[in-house]
Amino acid sequence: MIKLTFCLTRKPGMTREEFQHYWFNNHAPLVARHREALKIQRYVQLHTGDFAMADALRAARSGSIEAAPAIYDGVAQLWWNSLDDLMTDTPEARAAGGALLEDEAKFIDFSKSPLWFGEEKVIFG
Repeated sequence: MIKLTFCLTRKPGMTREEFQHYWFNNHAPLVARHREALKIQRYVQLHTGDFAMADALRAARSGSIEAAPAIYDGVAQLWWNSLDDLMTDTPEARAAGGALLEDEAKFIDFSKSPLWFGEEKVIFG
């Protein structure tokens, strides 16, 4: 399996609640509509909560809360069966990719939202 992990930071001016609402209610259905053209096998969203424990963990790992990296507003993960599936280059896939990118520009700060591809190495479960 090939997996895309996308750490998401909201655009300036959006609250985390607004970001997560748009991401779940608008963007997720768009991804679902284009899943076949893009050969996506699985898509999950991890929504960052407002947990007091998170600040304590960040401070413990960085020495202080001020030195800790910013918390992402969420993480998206998408799976493909193979690199060939991921690299699908059809008119439908190009149109789907363009539609997703256009929508992402409405709510994601790309400059603060790293993404990468990886191959899963399951340890257990």
